[in-house]
Parts: sequence; structure tokens; C-alpha cells
Amino acid sequence: MRMPDLLPGTADLLLVADHASAEVPPGIDLGVPPGLMDDHVAVDIGTDALTRRLARTLAAPAVIATVSRLVIDLNRDPADLGAVPASSDGHMIPGNWHLPDAERELRVSAIHAPYHDLIARQIAAIRPALIVSIHSFTPHLATRPDEQRPWPVGILYNRDDRAARVGLVALAARGLHVGDNQPYSGRDLNYTMDRHAEAQAIPYLGIEVRNDGLQSREGVARWTHILADCITSVRRRL
Repeated sequence: MRMPDLLPGTADLLLVADHASAEVPPGIDLGVPPGLMDDHVAVDIGTDALTRRLARTLAAPAVIATVSRLVIDLNRDPADLGAVPASSDGHMIPGNWHLPDAERELRVSAIHAPYHDLIARQIAAIRPALIVSIHSFTPHLATRPDEQRPWPVGILYNRDDRAARVGLVALAARGLHVGDNQPYSGRDLNYTMDRHAEAQAIPYLGIEVRNDGLQSREGVARWTHILADCITSVRRRL
């Protein structure tokens, strides 16, 4: 199984991208059309490029996932049945149906555990002043066609909103319509930040960029500039 990527950096930050890859390891057949692996159900579109560019801009270390969320969702508790999804936004994932316990345990031990172990080692080594989680979201869910998602960016958080409150203000000051715990709430889905940030009382920003803004090099560059300024402002005010 491929290990997560670790980008070096000297800043007292840590960037994390749970859903940056659409890769499926050899030997795993999800049973889905190849085109689905370019869809938001398989990968947070644009987050690999965005996280790498942010890491360079901020001189920050980063841990970047290299396996699709359809294989195992790194932002979920591995004990959660949804960590190996049987379906996602109306798309069936037949290769995950009736998965033998041994196969599920292999995905946990070979993919999920090494990813979170690497994050834990980085935190132990540098004790970052701020952890930044980078995700993207689709403008429209196929299963909720009437749901509006007007925010170009959102900030997610659970109980610890120290960094989130500053980040919301910083982004709104640029004239952006910012989602406050939108397009979904960090109180419902926040596993990586709950485990590595909240559990250790480390401030964090859970950033969600709408993926229609990340589908070109120019879009990634624009959001790199916006988010680098936001992260720097948050770090300065902690």
C-alpha cells in the first residue's frame, strides 16, 4: 500500500489533506466506472495541488493522503461502517459490499493507521501552533439537487472554535460569503481534527473550498493566495 506524502517545512504549522487522492491500490477493485474516480465522491478535487502550493508558500510541513476515500475514508473513525463506503452521493461501490473482515482490517492497518500515525509523529516532533485541514466540496450533490451551496469557502469546527472564529472574520473581510460550519458541520464529521487537534488542545482551521474554484491552475493560485493570507492572519492572532 502506498504511504502518505510528507512535505517538509519549517513553519510552526501543519497542513493535512485527508481526501487529496483518487488512487486505488493494486489488488483492490471497487467495481465502479473509471470516470467516477474523477468525481467528488472519490477525491476532494483540487486539494492535492492546493495543499502542495500552500505548503510551499507558507514553508509549512504537510501530510497528504495518497489513497481514495472510496477505499477507506481517512476522515472517519475506522470502526465506523461508513469508513469503507458502500455508496456515496447515490453511486454504488459494489467492491466494498460484503467486504471480508480481513480485507477491511488490512485497509485500516495498511492505509488508515499509517496516515494517522504520520500526522501524530509530526505533531509530536514540532508541536504546531496551528493545524490546517484542507478539503473541497461539490457545488451540487446528486442526491440533494435542490440543496443550495452558495459558499465559495467554509470553515468547519467542533468544540474548539478559537482559530475558526478568526478565520471566518479574515475571509469575510475579503468580501467572501463564508460558510460557518457549512456546507456541513464539523460537529458531525471532524475525525482527523478531533483526534489530532482537539484532543491535544491545538488550534485548527478546517477549510472547505468549493471545488469549482479549484479546477484550473489559476483557481488553485487564487485560493492559495487567499488561504495563505487567512492562515497567516489566524496564526498571528492566536
